[in-house]
Amino acid sequence: METVKKSKKKKKVNQFPYGVVLLVVIVIVGIILSMQSPQLAVRWAFGIAFGFVLQKSRFCFTASFRDPILTGSTSITRAVIVGLMIATIGFAAIQYNAYLRGEPIPGNISPVGIHTAIGATMFGIGMVIAGGCASGTLMRVGEGYMMQWLSLIFFIIGSLWGARDFGWWTEMFIAKSPKVFLPDVFGWGVAFFGQLILLGLLFILAEWYEHKRFNA
Repeated sequence: METVKKSKKKKKVNQFPYGVVLLVVIVIVGIILSMQSPQLAVRWAFGIAFGFVLQKSRFCFTASFRDPILTGSTSITRAVIVGLMIATIGFAAIQYNAYLRGEPIPGNISPVGIHTAIGATMFGIGMVIAGGCASGTLMRVGEGYMMQWLSLIFFIIGSLWGARDFGWWTEMFIAKSPKVFLPDVFGWGVAFFGQLILLGLLFILAEWYEHKRFNA
């Protein structure tokens, strides 16, 4: 006779009490911060809300590039594109308002050069090995993934190392590279609508790619 092994299902741990305790802690910390400064309490609430949305949406720049190749899914890719479109509208409104008032354009308009390509390549390789970008790493740290704790530690070490050598990079590359601000090159209308159209085309392309992969 064949012996049938019954798999014992692990009982799910009731996490509701932990959630209640965490909510109480969040409220208490918010009250303490509000006594220090109302602005701190607002930042605390925004940080909690942002982390909640980040965890539930599984938003990650690494996944937006990785998933189309590995699984064919472009849902996160399209979410990133939509996020960039919203950011484009918001930043353009703030910057154009400053332009109309004759004030300095706000925002970090950084020089673009060989240092940009080197940094992007190094960060791209690093986030693939680590399994997540900055947002994805922080999200998984909060979920208790020990591998991401290790990634976060080296993330901090790499940032400190980069800050230590930033003066050399500035002298050798950054200071000699041109600052590119698209409205200065193409005009506000072409730069704004051109970027939205380009992102829209990328969104359509991502959707077409997923449909093709899943229906091949």
